[in-house]
Amino acid sequence: MLLKLREWGCLVACLSLWGSGDHFPQSGVLPASTLRVWSGGQWVEWWNSSAAPDRWNGPLPVVARALQWRMAAPGVQWTDIRIAGREEAWRIRVIVARIDPRVVRFRIDTAFQDHGAQPAWAVERARSTALVAVNVGQFPRTLPWGWVVLDGHEYLRPGVGPLSVGVAFDSDGGVRWIPGDSLGDPATRRGAVAAFQSYPALLTGGDVPPPLRREDRGVDLAHRDARAAIGQLADGSILIAITRFDGAGGVLDFLPFGLTTPEMAAVMGALGARVAVMLDGGISSQLLIRDRATVHRWKGLRRVPLGLVVVAR
Repeated sequence: MLLKLREWGCLVACLSLWGSGDHFPQSGVLPASTLRVWSGGQWVEWWNSSAAPDRWNGPLPVVARALQWRMAAPGVQWTDIRIAGREEAWRIRVIVARIDPRVVRFRIDTAFQDHGAQPAWAVERARSTALVAVNVGQFPRTLPWGWVVLDGHEYLRPGVGPLSVGVAFDSDGGVRWIPGDSLGDPATRRGAVAAFQSYPALLTGGDVPPPLRREDRGVDLAHRDARAAIGQLADGSILIAITRFDGAGGVLDFLPFGLTTPEMAAVMGALGARVAVMLDGGISSQLLIRDRATVHRWKGLRRVPLGLVVVAR
């Protein structure tokens, strides 16, 4: 596919920036950035780091108007939107699944071993019954980091780390978001049929955590990457979102170009999430959505230890 000269110029600049490891200048409360959404045939700015909200009270109308939800299966809808940021995030597509936990079941799918074998899970492994599948958690090497519950049995104990969150799925369709510092109490972990732990928290009760509001709180707020996150709306629906680089007509969507952590928190807040946590992104992020007879796969370049799979109840 031929690219316009302007697109090639921006892409070359982005590749140079990515390879050099440079970030935005570290000045002010947040690194300077903006986000726009393609809506009504034009780009509309809806977020600016210089006036970033500390709290999200519900879906942002300008973003909500750009959403065109498609019914994939009972209890599962999905959509995608185009947003534009700065530098290598100049064209980003966000794919979003909205899931009713009362209608479906969540289970953890695994592909890891204890003896140094490489992680092997990918969305291509998901069974034909999977309505949605996404990589979850974080992993430093071959095993997942932190808490993992498989079919009601605790496989790995909780990890300890700032801004970590345990996400627990109960048999009755309930979903619990457990702060990492509360996971040490066995009572808080009881009753989960599937669970994982991840970081950093992006939203807690609609609030952006303080370490995501300033550069001097120990979190890299300037790093850009492909992103994946999971959250929950006020009505109980689960949101899963991943980003893909959308420049060059989408043919280079495998490049790990994307959003900063504060920008991803803003995306989840603008979509209406009340709580949200980041999942392993970059070349690990991957998503499957089964839309009736069509299976949509956004593949990752790296296999991972854990996947969250949604099946009919």
